[in-house]
Amino acid sequence: MLEHIPAWLGRSLGNVRAGASKLAIVQPELGGRFEPIDLSSPAFAQDARLPPRFTADGEGISPPLVWGALPDGTATLALLVEDADAPAPQPLVHAVIWGIPADAGRLPEGAIVADGAGLADTGDVGRNSYLGEGWLPPDPPTGHGEHRYVFQLFALDAAAEDPGPSPGRSALVRAMAGHVLAAGLLIGTYSRGEEALTGHAQTTVAATST
Repeated sequence: MLEHIPAWLGRSLGNVRAGASKLAIVQPELGGRFEPIDLSSPAFAQDARLPPRFTADGEGISPPLVWGALPDGTATLALLVEDADAPAPQPLVHAVIWGIPADAGRLPEGAIVADGAGLADTGDVGRNSYLGEGWLPPDPPTGHGEHRYVFQLFALDAAAEDPGPSPGRSALVRAMAGHVLAAGLLIGTYSRGEEALTGHAQTTVAATST
């Protein structure tokens, strides 16, 4: 995986990034403007560093997520997690879930795991960029700089198409096109080979950059 890329190569690829403009949430086929969903995690703050246990440097389990009120007409939810800074033409897909019940309200820690065709009461976990079901733990190349892991939660109407079992990103976006009622966005960061900003240091940097 990407953690095995040597540091010198990671540094040389520093400017090679997919970019936020390639994320699913900004693609025109989804509509572009949505009501907001309050999406957060009890494990990390917005734009803060992911704890290592959710990455390839730790247990590699998925983080917990919680969300607030949804608009009237929401039938199901879909979750897509992408690395906007992957050294590739497109963001790396770390998780796909289709058909989350509208009344779920949360995903517990470690919930994004392979589930075959899925379950009616939890949804269907789809395929990540490595073509496996479940959570693909963040593993940015050493020296490549900070990567943004973008959690995108979509509220869908009842007419959204079925993307099929264990959908990938393309099938998910096609199924959601024209049926997104609202969307939530949560960003966690991670990097290797550089000092991690936490606590007071992270707060200070954020304050001086605004």
